[in-house]
Amino acid sequence: MAIPIKNPLEAEKMRASCRIASQVLERTGALVQPGVTTGEIDRAAASFMREASAKSAFLNYRGFPGNICISVNDEVVHGIGGSRRIQYGDIVKLDIGVVFNGWVGDTATTIPVGVIDPAVQRLLQVTEDALALAIGMATEGRRLGDMCSGIEDEIIANGYSVVREFVGHGVGRKLHEEPQVPNYGRKGTGPKLKAGMVLAIEPMVNMGTGTVKILSDGWTVVTADGKPSAHFEHSVLITKGTPEILTWREKTLSR
Repeated sequence: MAIPIKNPLEAEKMRASCRIASQVLERTGALVQPGVTTGEIDRAAASFMREASAKSAFLNYRGFPGNICISVNDEVVHGIGGSRRIQYGDIVKLDIGVVFNGWVGDTATTIPVGVIDPAVQRLLQVTEDALALAIGMATEGRRLGDMCSGIEDEIIANGYSVVREFVGHGVGRKLHEEPQVPNYGRKGTGPKLKAGMVLAIEPMVNMGTGTVKILSDGWTVVTADGKPSAHFEHSVLITKGTPEILTWREKTLSR
């Protein structure tokens, strides 16, 4: 299947949807603090989307019951907001997808709650650095496999594991478009990147084993060994020059 190429007007619409996704993430992230439930955070995110005349890209997608994905500690992705209360020392992954005027914005971050274990803080830093490295490699004419293998190399060099069962993706009119963007690969393989492609690049990195399992709710992905996992994501526009981070955020979300 062909990889969608956004024309300048479509790219501008993507900028608008991604800007809203970033704003919702910033506002939602500010609520992550000890004692707050994940359900309260989810409902607040939905309210922020409505204020922006947007809607959740995740709610009811293949039956997903949440407005956002909110995953704590050993939960990798696809966590569902509920009665769980955030604790001091947790790490909380917020994955926000919005639809605005028919276009999707998709972004994620991992928020440390208070002072966290230095080893876990390093996991977050390495994962975010891997995302930055990948974005820097998202240039026209480069093979997708170059970028994907770059993520894997960075993660393995730092002693961590990449999640292989869940990957990044193209994004645009649909939440998931071509191509798949795994956090592993082989240099010199895959399609050539072209200006106008928009990729949701999202390293999911585990402190221990890369093996994961899905809980009985049918959605929440957790590490098989119970060790922490980190997740960061940006929607990135391939251009004729420097890649454009459509979901850029000025603030670092931390407590």
